[in-house]
Amino acid sequence: MAGGDSLERALAGGAPQRVGWFRFYFDDEHWEWSEQVQILHGYEPGTVTPTTALVLSHKHPDDYQQVAATLDEMRRTHRTFSTRHRIIDTAGEVHDVVVVGDQLNDESGRLVGTHGFYVDVTPNEAMDKAMMSAALAEINENRAVIEQVKGMLMLIYRVNADTAFELLRWRSQETNVKLRLLAERLLSDYGELLYEEELPPRATFDHLLLTAHQRVDRGGDTVGL
Repeated sequence: MAGGDSLERALAGGAPQRVGWFRFYFDDEHWEWSEQVQILHGYEPGTVTPTTALVLSHKHPDDYQQVAATLDEMRRTHRTFSTRHRIIDTAGEVHDVVVVGDQLNDESGRLVGTHGFYVDVTPNEAMDKAMMSAALAEINENRAVIEQVKGMLMLIYRVNADTAFELLRWRSQETNVKLRLLAERLLSDYGELLYEEELPPRATFDHLLLTAHQRVDRGGDTVGL
């Protein structure tokens, strides 16, 4: 048990560098980016105030129309969305990203905007191996439920194994829920979905991922304890 808790602490520690959050408010079209999303776009944290125009200005020319249409649909219908496209940072480097947004409600339950995450899925084998290989080796032996959920995330978002784990670890850290507990909740949620030959819409999986922490029976456990 002690060894398992040590692993939880090690895996939860440190801010994931390839995943970050965003928020968008419908009334005034106000955007908020986490430090990781600012860095992803090439900005020093705290030096930029994101706007819709700025968000679109970083889209790769070949993907601009697709993303602009997705944003327009989101602003018009207030529905969830997910997209995979390329962005160009301030240094001219191209990043392949997955962006997922879910509905954002205020304390009274009123729909006020969209919130979600960016995942940088640009191939970077050296960084992936340095960050994840040791942790994944132990997880492969001792964390079967995490491996199962990681495989599901790989399928849903078309990302590699290390990025899927980084996404799961980020949700654990952001919501202060142990990695294993969050994975168990997602595994149960995905297993309860009803469908025939075709999978449910991806928006269904997006919503489950972003709200899983609300359904976890923590039993007094939090990340790092």
